[in-house]
Amino acid sequence: MAGTRIEQREATRRALLEEGRRRFAADGYHEVVLADVAQAIGSTKGAAYHHFGSKLGLFRAVVAEVQAELGERVAREADRVEDPWEQLRAGCRAFLAAGADPAVRRILLVDAPTVLGWDEWRSMDEDASARHLAEALEGLIATGTIAPQPVEPLARLLSGAMNEAALWLARSKDPDALAATERALDRLLDGLRA
Repeated sequence: MAGTRIEQREATRRALLEEGRRRFAADGYHEVVLADVAQAIGSTKGAAYHHFGSKLGLFRAVVAEVQAELGERVAREADRVEDPWEQLRAGCRAFLAAGADPAVRRILLVDAPTVLGWDEWRSMDEDASARHLAEALEGLIATGTIAPQPVEPLARLLSGAMNEAALWLARSKDPDALAATERALDRLLDGLRA
C-alpha cells in the first residue's frame, strides 16, 4: 500500500511538472495559474502546493528540468566527435539549435532570468551546463589549442553570446538564420585559436 501511495504521489508530481512545463512554454510564467495546472491533470491546487509550495516552486522545478535536459543534449552532441575543438563547436551548435525548442526559448531564455532573478538563474545554469563549457575551454587551453587566458570571463562571454544568439534565432523568420549564426560562431571561435 505504501509503495502505491509513493508511486501515486510521484505520478502526480510528474504530471504537474509536465503540465506546468507545457503551459510555461506556451503562455509564459505570468499567464499560468497553478490551480489551472492542477485541474488540467485531474488534481487539486492543494496537491500542487504540497509538491512545489507555489507557482514559483513549480517554475523553478521546470527550469531545473529543462536546463538539465539542455545540458545533456549539448553534451551528447559534443560527445559524438572525438577532437576537443570539434566537441566545443558541436556543443555550441547544439545549444544554438535548442533555441528553436519553445521550452528552452520561453522558459530558460525569456522568463527564468526575470522570474528567478539573474543570480539564481545563472547559478542554476552553471550547475546544469556552464561548467561543461568552462571545462572544455580549460582543456583546450591546456593543450595549447586556445591561447592561455582566464577561463571564467571567456566562458561567460561565450555563454552570453550564445544565449543572445539563441533568443534571436528563436524569433527569426529567416530560414538561413541558424546556418548564418553557425558560420558567425565558427568565426568567433576561430579567433580564440592559438
